[in-house]
Amino acid sequence: MNEFRFENMRIWQEGMRLSIMLFEIANLAEDKKYFRFADQLRGATMSITNNIAEGAGSTSDKDFAHFLNISKRSIYECVNILHLYEMCMLIQADKRETLYPNLAALSKQITNFRKALLSKERKM
Repeated sequence: MNEFRFENMRIWQEGMRLSIMLFEIANLAEDKKYFRFADQLRGATMSITNNIAEGAGSTSDKDFAHFLNISKRSIYECVNILHLYEMCMLIQADKRETLYPNLAALSKQITNFRKALLSKERKM
């Protein structure tokens, strides 16, 4: 059993798994001296799981839902950055296309969890 609520959440676990892959891509940009690109992707990537974790510490489901919304927006930012990486030839299209469905799936999972939290909050 984990001490913190978020550690048992599938959305956080999946976000962590994707973070490793996105960090590897950021490292490629850094190797080519695209430091700002690398920092931006790392920041957006960390925001996904950081906001899930922070929201899990909330005292209300409504507050948690707010943090999940930020997490989802960070996924969109990562997708945009991956498109830029591809356009700047830092990654090949197949690399972006490999990550894209995983990011889309996580976004949907966060949306569904957020809806469930808000629905529960309304019933109270």
